[in-house]
Amino acid sequence: MAEDAPLVLIVDDEPDIAGMLDAYFRLEGYRTLTAASAAQAVTAARRAPDVILLDVNLPDTDGFTVCRQIREAVSCPIIFLTARVEDADAIAGFAAGGDDYVTKPFSLDVLGARVRAQLARDQRRLDRATVRFGGGIAVDFAARELRVNERACELARKDFDIVALLARRPGQVLSRDTIYERVWGEPGDSTVVTEHVRRIRRALEAAGCETDPISTAWGVGYAWRA
Repeated sequence: MAEDAPLVLIVDDEPDIAGMLDAYFRLEGYRTLTAASAAQAVTAARRAPDVILLDVNLPDTDGFTVCRQIREAVSCPIIFLTARVEDADAIAGFAAGGDDYVTKPFSLDVLGARVRAQLARDQRRLDRATVRFGGGIAVDFAARELRVNERACELARKDFDIVALLARRPGQVLSRDTIYERVWGEPGDSTVVTEHVRRIRRALEAAGCETDPISTAWGVGYAWRA
């Protein structure tokens, strides 16, 4: 499995369905996380998934509520999975921040195609975008470049990977462990993330940046200032 394979968060309280989806997406080359409740889903969303498959009927609350909670921190595509077929339910799902709606029972191949379409749409948006932030800071995802008032910062590959990971999720605190796993593709010594963040900050300062875009959540990790 490629270290940069998309991460799919599967939220479903039915073990058979969760296991089936987990096995399918792993076979298709994705990395996966599973959650069986709303509380687990909110916690797992901190791992910065690339797409979320979210069951509407969860044991502790409904998926629409979970979606609204997750949307406060993540911007990735969210696809609802549900046995509900009423138009009002679909409308409620989109209003809560969902991107697509798949009814049970569903074809795994069709669901896989929906996931690929959402990821491709999200990637096209990012590839086109030079996202600008306060203080004259801009992140050009296509050119893999961080600029301050149009002056490029000199960043190593892993340094930009960290910038891109954080900048795509402004305001979301990511733990050092999560950052390491997403950037290096495997668990490891997350203390090295701290040194890379120092290097990014030095590069920003050298480029004339007066506002640090990376906030530190002490004892947890880092976030890109929204």
